[in-house]
Amino acid sequence: QVRLVQSGGGLVQAGASLRLSCAASDGTLGNHAIGWFRQAPGKEREFVAAITWKSFTTYYGDDVKGRFTISRDNAKNTVYLQMNSLKPEDTAVYYCAAGQTIVNNRFDSASEYEYWGQGAQVTVSS
Repeated sequence: QVRLVQSGGGLVQAGASLRLSCAASDGTLGNHAIGWFRQAPGKEREFVAAITWKSFTTYYGDDVKGRFTISRDNAKNTVYLQMNSLKPEDTAVYYCAAGQTIVNNRFDSASEYEYWGQGAQVTVSS
């Protein structure tokens, strides 16, 4: 199986930037699409971004498009989420996830992913 270990997160002011990392500690990310999801208190898990394995095609949720960038470094077996122009509504626990069997390009569906990181808290103050 793939073990995903996250790093990053923290407390920042609105307008600041953060970068989250998601690394495979045991195994590789080969043949896996990687998605980022977030969950705020009282809300359902929300799709943030995803990147495919073969084509490096990226997908973004409407709320983060133009501000967040997902990327992967295969040599480091790590996926990143660069978050710019952060807003208070971005406050959430952020999770990375890996999946090999994404059906019908449903990269925005959490149920399509098999493995999940432990989560990282991102708090954005006004």
